[in-house]
Amino acid sequence: MSQSLAELLAHDASRRGRGPRPEQEATRTRRQTAQILGSVPLFRGYASRHLSALAKETEELVYAAGEHLVEEGQLGETLFVVLSGSAKVVRGGRVVGRVVPGDFFGELSAIDGGPRSASVIATTPMRTLRLFRHTLIRQLEREPALALRLLDGMAARLRQVGQTGR
Repeated sequence: MSQSLAELLAHDASRRGRGPRPEQEATRTRRQTAQILGSVPLFRGYASRHLSALAKETEELVYAAGEHLVEEGQLGETLFVVLSGSAKVVRGGRVVGRVVPGDFFGELSAIDGGPRSASVIATTPMRTLRLFRHTLIRQLEREPALALRLLDGMAARLRQVGQTGR
């Protein structure tokens, strides 16, 4: 049975409570990162080997409250998955949504390299996974059939945004 992204993140956080002290915290394994990516609707249906290949190329970033993760109008080329913390989504100077653990954003810029449609500003300290456009493109060039799965994920995302306004 597959776990939700929130369940995977909670499990990951509970595991950090055991073992090394915080200053010696072990990094997430590629398998754990692949599981997190697999729970992102954009990558549903990807085989574990494809998720593992993406996981190998992700980076974990840490942001302080008040930091801008992305800026509206600036060219972008990355997708983010929120691991912990929260942020506000600002478009045209107005708060139009929030992102919390389990959410993802930046998918349009990760696909087309175009400008960001909104700013995302941390409201608490945050940890995210970052995946670059060139990684996605390289994977799609090697396995064009994955493009159909990615399109399915994008369609689901557009429907979700259309229903929730976020």
